[in-house]
Amino acid sequence: MLTGKHLIAGEWSGGRETFVSSPAHGDTHTFSIGTAEDVDKAVKAAEDAFWSYGYSSRKERAAFLEAIADEIEARGEEITAIGTSETGLPEARLQGERGRTTGQLRLFATHILKGDYLDRRHDEALPDRAPLPRPDLRMIERPIGPVAVFGASNFPLAFSTAGGDTASALAAGCPVVVKGHPAHPGTGEIVAQAIDAAIKKTGMHPGVFSLIQSNGIEVGQALVQHPLIKAVGFTGSLGAGRALFDLCAAREEPIPFFGELGSVNPMFLLPEAMKARGTEIAKGWAGSLTMGAGQFCTNPGIAIVQEGADAEAFAEQATASLKEVNAQTMLTDGIAASYRKGVERVSGETGVRELLTSTCDLRNASPYLYQVSGDDWVANHALAEEVFGPMGIIVTAKDAAQVEAIAKSLEGQLTCTIHMDDGDTEEAKKLVPVLERKAGRILVNGFPTGVEVADAMVHGGPYPASTNFGATSVGTLAIRRFLRPVSYQNMPEALLPEDLR
Repeated sequence: MLTGKHLIAGEWSGGRETFVSSPAHGDTHTFSIGTAEDVDKAVKAAEDAFWSYGYSSRKERAAFLEAIADEIEARGEEITAIGTSETGLPEARLQGERGRTTGQLRLFATHILKGDYLDRRHDEALPDRAPLPRPDLRMIERPIGPVAVFGASNFPLAFSTAGGDTASALAAGCPVVVKGHPAHPGTGEIVAQAIDAAIKKTGMHPGVFSLIQSNGIEVGQALVQHPLIKAVGFTGSLGAGRALFDLCAAREEPIPFFGELGSVNPMFLLPEAMKARGTEIAKGWAGSLTMGAGQFCTNPGIAIVQEGADAEAFAEQATASLKEVNAQTMLTDGIAASYRKGVERVSGETGVRELLTSTCDLRNASPYLYQVSGDDWVANHALAEEVFGPMGIIVTAKDAAQVEAIAKSLEGQLTCTIHMDDGDTEEAKKLVPVLERKAGRILVNGFPTGVEVADAMVHGGPYPASTNFGATSVGTLAIRRFLRPVSYQNMPEALLPEDLR
């Protein structure tokens, strides 16, 4: 049952100021608006919790993560009901995302029990080494302290209250303060209730997790500027993320801001693949482009082809496939308005030709498709800016050399995709080194929507895809964001961390 309150260090509390939710359908609900004072209380409780939670055993933290997953599953029907109402996402999508959320919690539980993430190292003392002896040196990764997490609009579960940022921080031993997203505050509260129940079940310090609701910027600003916060996890727009990143950098003690901000996820369609199955690729692209109304960070918004009959056939099939897609409800009125604005901007750029247009109003989005020459693309960096929604651009290159030039002109991306057959191997070999510098994940003969939660996954990339090119927000490697190495020199065994003894 919804209360409309914050969860701060084990207590559910409200405030004088409130906001009303804007669901896609169903009843509205009223939620408290957090304040800087709420942030201070939550963060100080997180710091207090760190003195026990940061030094807890891996077994204890694994049990806590498993308990959170259990409690979320126990509230599955309630989460799906409020989630579909708030976001307009279908039930099947919410159920699948809930499974991914509990799955990654359990994955991190298993991961920390293995202990490999600790990167334990030992250089034994060499007292007789000449000209200088070597001391005994041991190293291990240790948790950094309280972490701030910002919920994402497009993934109310997997990238929000108990999503990957929260799961990896808790696995590392870091208490978490979540700034709830106003697009799905009810979903966030139910998940917070699950975490609260898991805290009580496992006997954890109540300050290990807090949720503060807000529909403004005060809470977010106060969180990233609080001197006890040691890192920030964020998924959202380039504008909002960059503003928070700058605040983190401007602090007296700068802290890492792990922001996943934006990507157009270009696809490179090579000639032999186009000859063999260009129309099939076009159909697949249309499905990927419009999945979830195009509201995926990995939405493949750009297709680069070489001019000719195969490129024309590809454009015709993509247009025909997209025509069959009905208008879809977007996550928020604000996202729908931004999509319309983005489409209008692209359509007015030099050299852009309309292949498919429609009329979008209110909270709905329909597909748009445009075509532009390789020359005009390279000359206009604005065309490479993300439009969050089901809009695609076909870039027609003159030859393989221009395809490579287009690749080199790209900013940082979450993903880059190559569609190829065996006859394209030599051309692909020239592209791969370029794309390695541009993206965190490179695919062959697939579509990037859908991110596997696994050990080898990277969901990040050079700026503006993310603010830290060495990090990922998906997969077990995500835990490294919230750890730092500590070396112990000539330390008696009794003083060493348990995992180093």
